[in-house]
Amino acid sequence: MSYISEVYETLTVKYPHEKEFLQAVKEVLDSLAPVIEANEERYRRISLLERLVEPERIISFRVPWVDDNGKVQVNRGYRVQFNSAIGPYKGGLRFHPSVNQGILKFLGFEQIFKNSLTGLPIGGGKGGSDFDPHGKSDREVMAFCQSFMNELYRHIGADEDVPAGDIGVGAREIGYLYGQYKRLTGLYEGVLTGKGLSYGGSLTRTEATGYGLLYITDEMIRRAGKSIEGKTIVVSGSGNVAIFAIEKAYQLGGKVVTASDSNGYIYDANGINLDVLKKIKLQDRARIKEYLNYVPAAEYHENEKPWNVKCDIALPCATQNEINGESARTLLGNGCWCVAEGANMPSDLEAIEQFVNSGILYMPAKAANAGGVSVSALEMSQNSQRLSWTFEEVDARLKEIMKNIYNKVSASAEKYGYKGNFVVGANIAGFEKVAEAMEAQGIV
Repeated sequence: MSYISEVYETLTVKYPHEKEFLQAVKEVLDSLAPVIEANEERYRRISLLERLVEPERIISFRVPWVDDNGKVQVNRGYRVQFNSAIGPYKGGLRFHPSVNQGILKFLGFEQIFKNSLTGLPIGGGKGGSDFDPHGKSDREVMAFCQSFMNELYRHIGADEDVPAGDIGVGAREIGYLYGQYKRLTGLYEGVLTGKGLSYGGSLTRTEATGYGLLYITDEMIRRAGKSIEGKTIVVSGSGNVAIFAIEKAYQLGGKVVTASDSNGYIYDANGINLDVLKKIKLQDRARIKEYLNYVPAAEYHENEKPWNVKCDIALPCATQNEINGESARTLLGNGCWCVAEGANMPSDLEAIEQFVNSGILYMPAKAANAGGVSVSALEMSQNSQRLSWTFEEVDARLKEIMKNIYNKVSASAEKYGYKGNFVVGANIAGFEKVAEAMEAQGIV
């Protein structure tokens, strides 16, 4: 049995119920085969893969808080500190009912390679809670965030672990978390990113993941001799990633015809009205169905995903495993020739196989959605220097980072005989830097 197979089989026995984590590990390890096989004896000797797939630390804790009716509620809180070989742990906090240890391990594992690809000195981590902020009052959200930070503060710091936001954790939640951290520690430091501009946040952070997605998509398409201009684009999701991906797509001349949430999707043949979408989601925090109140000519499809809509380019920006094998076949059958992932692992293994084997342009999440963590790391730099850069400065750095990620991914794929396979390229390019650092630092 190969080294990769041995490590993966051991994981399946140890963590049989952590399906998302096992899926992420299998996708990465399978694509690393050319590198692992070339260095198998050395990697076996130092158990590199065994150490790579086990988090350095997992913190699990209860989060008690009092709701507006005076009832005590209890949630679970987690922080998965996966790998610090190239820098302090960096990765978002997710507040959502689906959160469990397995999902956070998958996200933290992916974050290792994503962060490595940015070229910035940040390791991989992830955290969150099964708390759902939807429908909660501001006071309830504050009470939860303060209780969550009462434990988390012991395990984070500007040079140790720097969380950011993720699903369910926006500016409001980051503000409450940061305020409690400061109260408990007395430190005014860059320990959380995605902060408000008045207390150490960075311009462009809100837009970063969506903009970065389009920067790398544009680079990939241009290198293939094509253009986004005039192309029909299908987007899933309606959070920050989706909204600002749509915004940048319009700036590049594309036409976006869908947006979605967990209840269904909107199809607007004339192009999604971005002002309406921002009002519904960023101001009113309402459901996507409300779009019909402003644009009656649009269509709403309840409990469906937008992958049956004909398009040139698909940008999944919602959540993990939203594109399965059947959805991938539908997209390809309808003429889609480019997929770039704005969400974390939005395509399952069968869908990835379909995209890669079809030869379309396909950029996986760990490369395509690295814009958010890139600007988070730039926020850390600004905090350390006590400086604030302009929107244009941060945006220019973001664009350059995403271009460099494309170059690394493309070059690594070609180096190992997989030209155009950006899944292999992204995993190898991210892995090699981490592996070198782990080897240099000894058995830790």
